[in-house]
Amino acid sequence: MVIQAAEQPQATAPPDEPLPGASAVTAQSRWPAILGALLTLAMVAGLARGIAGSGVQGLWQAMPANPLFYITFVFVYVALPVGDFIIFRRLWHIPVEGLAALFKKRIANEIVIGYSGEAYFYAWAKARARMVAAPFGAVKDVSILSAMAGNVITLALVVMALPFVGEVLRPADFRLLAWSVAILVAISLPFLIFARRVFTLPRRSLWWIFGVHALRLVGGTILLALAWHFALPTIAIGVWLMLCAARMLVSRLPLVPNKDLLFANFAIALIGYDNGLSALLAVTAGITLLIHAGLIAMFSLFSLIRNRV
Repeated sequence: MVIQAAEQPQATAPPDEPLPGASAVTAQSRWPAILGALLTLAMVAGLARGIAGSGVQGLWQAMPANPLFYITFVFVYVALPVGDFIIFRRLWHIPVEGLAALFKKRIANEIVIGYSGEAYFYAWAKARARMVAAPFGAVKDVSILSAMAGNVITLALVVMALPFVGEVLRPADFRLLAWSVAILVAISLPFLIFARRVFTLPRRSLWWIFGVHALRLVGGTILLALAWHFALPTIAIGVWLMLCAARMLVSRLPLVPNKDLLFANFAIALIGYDNGLSALLAVTAGITLLIHAGLIAMFSLFSLIRNRV
């Protein structure tokens, strides 16, 4: 008689034990959300510090009375995120909620550190992998083209502004300007020479993105000049256009320290007197911070309500 051995039950993993590699997959899938949360906290901290140091009471007293200033300034503020939304809407067909991420991208770049906004937006897109398969290439290309468009327009503004500011700049300023322009050109040239290796998107898309950035920069400059003109109508709109061009120029020059102070001194020297100009520049910076803070609070409240529903 043959005695059959009893069948041994197959060993099974406990139901609560994670599969091999599951923790790594979970961590990899959560890092965009973690990065986004950290950058959001950094934005809140930077806004609190900026608003505390700007002197809200003094800014309130210096606020322009003309409502057209605030209406125009809103268009100035939204120009960058709306321009980016137009670009990524065409590239990825992102929903309207992507506009909030692009506003946060702008806030992070201005409050935290340069290009931290791109890191935040990349994390946002990476967390939506079903919508965007490989977001890094597009985010990189759009960011590089934005910088290149700014450099090109800045160089054009230098050529246009030199005949008008020659008497204001000292010889040392001219040397600093020349070196800064040389650096701008040197920064842009490698992207043009090695464009096929640097960029990911098709050439037609690259030119279209560059055009959107250029139009946004030119339009934003004109709108800012109009806003300042509405605040101080005694100064001609042409002077404000020149000041906006100088502001953009100073903001992009790599070797210039204390850019805000340099621009304020240049503006006063160009106009010939202060006449509330310093207060207006401070109001412009203060209102920008307040809009940043209001948007971050609104986005946080909306996210909290959505998670509770």
